[in-house]
Amino acid sequence: MNYSVLSNFTYGMYAVGVKDGNKVSAAIVTCVSQISGVKPCKIAINLNSDSYSCECIKKEKIFTLAVLSENTPGSVIGALGLVSGRNTDKLKNIRHKVLQEGVPVIKENTCCWTLCKVTDELTADDQTIFIAEIVAGSEKSVGTPMTYAYYRDVLGGSAPVDSPVYIKPNPSVDGFGGEAFICTICGYVYNDPNFGFEELPKNWVCPVCGATKTAFVRN
Repeated sequence: MNYSVLSNFTYGMYAVGVKDGNKVSAAIVTCVSQISGVKPCKIAINLNSDSYSCECIKKEKIFTLAVLSENTPGSVIGALGLVSGRNTDKLKNIRHKVLQEGVPVIKENTCCWTLCKVTDELTADDQTIFIAEIVAGSEKSVGTPMTYAYYRDVLGGSAPVDSPVYIKPNPSVDGFGGEAFICTICGYVYNDPNFGFEELPKNWVCPVCGATKTAFVRN
């Protein structure tokens, strides 16, 4: 089977807010599903089992979920989704508010948010799936929700290797041939056959997250 066809599955772009005692953090998730439409309304969300955010949810049994809009900067996605919050303050430069329950809500061009309490969990390979009840949230939604396809095809972003939507690039199909360079912050791939990476000016920055050329490595 050609697993690249799985890129046709539809996913969203969400920011999950978590707490670890008095510490707050957040991460990017793509796999969220509403599984109950009547009170109590429930959703399912899955995270990599080894991630810090998954560890926090297992411990605290509570999290927030914000729907990212198409206006959310790529730099925000890179900051929240491609580094661990275990030893990093991922929210230092990210607009957010902390609810009375102690969990943060991301406010960077988000469409809406919900506060969720875990009712059940299960493990599937390297992913943990949480079933959670929505206990509070936005009264209205604004903006256009960002899909993973938009993030990938329009913003040029890619998923980290531990993401359930990650598909390993195939050089023979993508034509990278070792001449592509990937941003270690957000996953953006530069591969212009007419203008090599080395020819870019020193002050050139990643069009997705704004990282400098030094953040890029040969793919």
